[in-house]
Amino acid sequence: MVVSCFQYHRSTSYDRDRMEGHGLDWENQPSVFKEYPGIEPIPLPEPGPFPEKNLSELLRQEKLDPEGFTFHIKALSTLLFLTYSLTGKARQGDGFFYFRSVPSAGALYPAELYFTANGLAGLDDGLYHFSIARHGLHLLREEPQGKGAESGPSLTFFLTSIFFRSCWKYRDRGYRYCLLDTGHLLQSLVLAAGSMGASLSCSADFPDNQVNRFLGLDQEREVCLAVAEVPMRKESVLGVIPESEKLSQDMVDASRVALKETVYSAPVEAHKAGMSIRRGNEESLPAMVYRLGPSPDHWEPLPSFSTWHEVVQYKDAVLSRRSRRNFFQEPMPEPAVHGLLDGLLKGTSENTRQFVGTGVLVNNAGSREPGYYLLDSKTESLGMVKEGPFMETMAHICLDQAWLANAALHFLFMADLGALEERFGPRGYRYAMLEAGRMGEILYLTAASMGIGCCGIGAFYDEEARQLLKLDENTRLLYLVAVGPVKRA
Repeated sequence: MVVSCFQYHRSTSYDRDRMEGHGLDWENQPSVFKEYPGIEPIPLPEPGPFPEKNLSELLRQEKLDPEGFTFHIKALSTLLFLTYSLTGKARQGDGFFYFRSVPSAGALYPAELYFTANGLAGLDDGLYHFSIARHGLHLLREEPQGKGAESGPSLTFFLTSIFFRSCWKYRDRGYRYCLLDTGHLLQSLVLAAGSMGASLSCSADFPDNQVNRFLGLDQEREVCLAVAEVPMRKESVLGVIPESEKLSQDMVDASRVALKETVYSAPVEAHKAGMSIRRGNEESLPAMVYRLGPSPDHWEPLPSFSTWHEVVQYKDAVLSRRSRRNFFQEPMPEPAVHGLLDGLLKGTSENTRQFVGTGVLVNNAGSREPGYYLLDSKTESLGMVKEGPFMETMAHICLDQAWLANAALHFLFMADLGALEERFGPRGYRYAMLEAGRMGEILYLTAASMGIGCCGIGAFYDEEARQLLKLDENTRLLYLVAVGPVKRA
């Protein structure tokens, strides 16, 4: 029985001497598209016009005016397209594999997107599920907020994850990927909204059971992990979601994505363990980068990065984003290194700093000496922990994926899970993993904007990684993102 998310993380750690191979049940491969039988999707207008902005502009822009977003269905269509869309296809067996604008471990895409809309021109008030396959909307509830609509227009997004999609391949470890992938999608939504002049208020704190029931989810299979609101009204929509009636069983059953599903107990139990919210002391914790264990002898302030070497605008970076592994040993130009560091610096909030610490393994990148560094986003400085080559050892730790040794940089997202659980309870794990996914999405899009490769890695021998990175006993590597020049086809 999982009663702690740190316990969950330890129990799903990979050990080189205890790895058990397992085959995949191809007869019950989960569908990556959620459908609601009997509910025909409402087609959205053709998206566009698109913002002509660079990603660097979006990450640097100041807090936006809450009233900057125009509430109409055409703008919503564009927002959803930039957030979560099909961007290409390739033949796979007897069918096709569809690329998406956000990355996903194993291309299993556990994340789903819902929203409530009130006062949005061209769309009836209600709760909707976004169909990425059809670029359309499933109407699940009409006027779900009742009297809350009197407070003014609102647009609130709910990001969920379907356990079995990830667990089909990764079994009990799948909850890690559900959280990371939801973080990818959340950051994609934030950037898409920002490109259209809208700010978002994001939270991982909400009444889980009430929200899951409102969305009509089978909580053994699908759960809400994050909420994001366009703050147009004084009170949060979460405060006016009623104790809603249960949706029809057909709608609840839509959380099932294969004829025969195995319910893996560890992800379900870990999620339930983290359903209570413990936020008594609102004072922020010290930055996580100073609580990991290793400490640089000195910190070097990073230069001011006025421009990146961006070769495409934000919209085209979204559409061209791929997980690229064909790295080769070529020096990464200094402007590209600056762009990657600047993207993380500008995209890191105070919230991120207290939950996740960032490290960098440098191989062949600009003028930096090869070695292991920590990044302090608040002081915008970099400190070397240890000089020397690390890439081959880390590739060996990442399940012997040799191609990782050719990357120019490995970005490392780490957290003291014991301290987070002590302060925030098991829900602290959710905060850290979501933030790690958000930072990964920034790196993916930053790399795409500069025409270089990027690939996230959540599979590694956990204890070996902890020892290599000299992390404290309760501190763990959560996510690794490799970046570097790639061979062109």
